[in-house]
Amino acid sequence: MVVRTLTIAGRERRSRRPGDSRQVGDPEVSTLACVAMSMHLTDPADGGLPLTGERTVPGLPEENYWFRRHEVVYQHCAAMCAGQDVLEAGCGEGYGAALLASAARRVVAVDYDAATVAHVRSRYPSVEVMEGNLAALPLADASVDVVVNFQVIEHLWDQPQFVTECLRVLRPGGVLLMSTPNRITFTPGSDTPVNPFHTRELNASELTELLTDGGFEMRTMSGVFHGSALTELDARHGGSIIDAQITRALAGAPWPEDLLADVAGVRCADFDIVDASQRDIDDSLDLLAIAARP
Repeated sequence: MVVRTLTIAGRERRSRRPGDSRQVGDPEVSTLACVAMSMHLTDPADGGLPLTGERTVPGLPEENYWFRRHEVVYQHCAAMCAGQDVLEAGCGEGYGAALLASAARRVVAVDYDAATVAHVRSRYPSVEVMEGNLAALPLADASVDVVVNFQVIEHLWDQPQFVTECLRVLRPGGVLLMSTPNRITFTPGSDTPVNPFHTRELNASELTELLTDGGFEMRTMSGVFHGSALTELDARHGGSIIDAQITRALAGAPWPEDLLADVAGVRCADFDIVDASQRDIDDSLDLLAIAARP
């Protein structure tokens, strides 16, 4: 469970809370980082971002399961961004913003990390990227039609303030698309995240409350689930391909050929995104909320 929560990696690095003295050398952080990471680069030739455990990146066979689990949500939501002015708040490596830019009229991406911003600007010229704090978005009031925030909210110390900012920058009738790990399945049996980059994880009812308290009207809540092909891989690897990856990482051993081949072969189509009215949302891996500014 420790490796899973780190490897999935949120996409926006969080600001350190006043009084938070945890450092990389602390036992909790060091143990998680060591078992999860070997500092791969997305593309060393162009200064690709390292896989630090804080965000996922494309192009790595060992990371492919987590990358596709993130990417499928972008694919699912791309049509909602068609012809729209879109903000991605917390863009991370930038692959998602670039995917949305193929459909949107304009995509502005914000990340607080300068190296990330430079990488996105160089690698994805279709995306307008700027450095900024998600608690004080560097956009004017009512300036975008869609705010995208995938695998980020769990990294933020002041989640209500960020939701308030989303409401501010959206035009009336604008839409907030937000995904996050489902606390119930991601950190089962605990309200305290194991991932040192997470501040507060949410279940579906908590995410709904956060958004409605912030002035949004909920449209839908959906969950990301393993489809039939991943269910078969779960069975092939002792009941869970996620736990098989965790076991490998904890052992610090080379990847078994069959596991690496199966992880590298995962596709977006192997995940199902299902509305909460059709399947128990508490069983989902990740949550996807769609909410509107009145």
